[in-house]
Amino acid sequence: MWQALRGHYIETITSAGYLGIIAFAVNTYQHDTGHLSLVLLAAISVFAWISTTKRMRAIADIATSRIGSAAQGYVELYGRASAHADNLIKSPLSGMPCIWFRYWVYSKENSKREWREVSRGVSDTTFEISDHTGKCQVDPDDAEVISPDRRVSYQGVYKHVEELLYAGGSVYVLGEFSTIGGANSVLNVKEDVGALLADWKKDPAQLKKRFDLDGNGEIDTQEWELARKAAKREIEHLHREIRKESGVHIIRAPRDRRLFLISSMSPQKLRQRYQRWSYFHFVMLVLSVGAFIWLL
Repeated sequence: MWQALRGHYIETITSAGYLGIIAFAVNTYQHDTGHLSLVLLAAISVFAWISTTKRMRAIADIATSRIGSAAQGYVELYGRASAHADNLIKSPLSGMPCIWFRYWVYSKENSKREWREVSRGVSDTTFEISDHTGKCQVDPDDAEVISPDRRVSYQGVYKHVEELLYAGGSVYVLGEFSTIGGANSVLNVKEDVGALLADWKKDPAQLKKRFDLDGNGEIDTQEWELARKAAKREIEHLHREIRKESGVHIIRAPRDRRLFLISSMSPQKLRQRYQRWSYFHFVMLVLSVGAFIWLL
């Protein structure tokens, strides 16, 4: 869960960290606490700057691929989410039809002012995106989902927060692309020939009818070789037909733990967003280091 949330909330967490440290330093200012606060500011800004720069570079360095011609491996896709009924799920809080959801439920006790989290959840159902060249299934498990629609509602002592991606909207995905079936089918001629011959052996009468050429009621070595060649021809023909079929494209979390991003923003806007945050965190780093040196 943390892997999926960290990229989305890094701006919120770091900004709150900046404000909290600055407020602490102002309210309890002493020479030692001033140095400590600046060290903490520098540490947070370094972490945030590296994280946002990493995401900005990942988006900028990979060109957007067309689904129909995307290479197998780490790619960037930008398409439209299917609005077909099979592609839709419902948010458990509001019942809104969507392709992906994440939610939190908080409660507030009468004696306290703070909200306490009581439950959370995130969908892991695959959904489909498409462009003018093809369709691709998206497995959102472990994805960092950026800029979904956020909805907040209240029911008595409960606060409901949900984030949704809708069908029909544009979806950006950066992850590991692969094609199952079709030209990429993993087929083994030897194993399949053996399986077909074993199946033929289950019907000895039909096997003799086809390959007992001398009519002696036995399948000798030469006749068995003819049967093996016939089975091989059938399997090779079947494999050719399988490879002619369209495979199923899917994009999911990379196995090497590289970034897996899903967003309702275009790649250009998403890159610009991370670029702005990268500049901001770098400025905070420079200011905190400069102030620390000045205090020394």
